[in-house]
This record gives sequence, C-alpha cells and structure tokens, in this order.
Amino acid sequence: MSSPMSASTFLDVLKSEGLTVVQVGDWRTHNRNHKGPWGPVHGVMIHHTVTKGTAATVRICRDGYAALPGPLCHGVIAKDGRVHLVGHGRANHAGSGDDDVLRAVIAEKALPADNEANTDGNRYFYGFECENLGDGKDPWPAVQLEAIEKAAAAICRYHGWGAPSVIGHLEWQPGKIDPRGFTMASMRARIRDRLA
Repeated sequence: MSSPMSASTFLDVLKSEGLTVVQVGDWRTHNRNHKGPWGPVHGVMIHHTVTKGTAATVRICRDGYAALPGPLCHGVIAKDGRVHLVGHGRANHAGSGDDDVLRAVIAEKALPADNEANTDGNRYFYGFECENLGDGKDPWPAVQLEAIEKAAAAICRYHGWGAPSVIGHLEWQPGKIDPRGFTMASMRARIRDRLA
C-alpha cells in the first residue's frame, strides 16, 4: 500500500528521471478530490488522447469537457517528450475497471482479461495522457515513447514498484483501446530495463 507522493515530490521524481516538465497553472491543487479519495496508489495507467496539437491537448486534459470535468490525468506527454503537469490528486482518467486487474497489479502478476467495470480506478492510479490520435496511424516519436518510459519508471522507482505496475487503459476497462500504436508489453519491457 502506497500513499500518493506530494506534488513537489512528484515534480522532483519526474525531473530526476531526466524529463522536461512543464507546470500548467494551478496543477498542484487541481483535482477531483471532492468526488472521492485518491490513494492508496497501486500503479500507473497510460492513455492516448485522440487529439492533435499539444496546446489543445493540454487544455482539454486540464479542463476536461461538459461530460467529464478535468483534470483528465496528472500529466500530458506531448509528442516532443515534454511532460505537462495538469493535476495532482484524484483525476478523471481511469474510470471504473476490473478488480481482478487491480489485484494483479498489486501482486505484480500477469494481467487477467478485463471483463468487469466494478472498481474505481481514479482512486488507485497515476495517469498519463499521451498526445496521439489513437487511430493506429498517428506516429509515436521515439522521444515521446522514451518520455512515457521515463515517467512510468520514475513513479515505480519512487514507490518500489516493478514494471508490472504499469498498465494501459485497455487492460483496465472493457471496451477501451488505448494506448494504440505500441504494445504495453513492449513498454513494460522498456520500463523493466530502465529500473534494472
């Protein structure tokens, strides 16, 4: 069981992994904590945004939209590899997912198929939205993939987690396809090597 790191620690941990971090407005206090608890945290969830253009992507992820208020993640990983921090605390990124998947993440075991949506993922996961159209054609620049690897590894290193604590939205919630364009198995392998 891990308590979420403070905003200052979160910033320091990302920078210590060699990431370029952009602090967006009041990110340190921008959250959905009034809707429920954040923590204990058990892992990191990776998403794609289905958006184009960094400025618009960061704005949407910070502010959300009528049906889903922001923040929609903790950090936005842009195509240029920069991490834009838009929230700290509970964020609307994971939604409801499979309790069997959560148990596997906690145990750092192979993930079962996600066939239920009975558990509040916003409570338990750090979330990164990654700028990509998610159509399977929009490229994932090497610098962006490296930033995803570094951001996830930084959080895992801080909490003493291994690469199995990093999952994609598609592995958590039935019907989700993100991230699309690379496999989570390949990303976990990169994170594992970075943590070694």
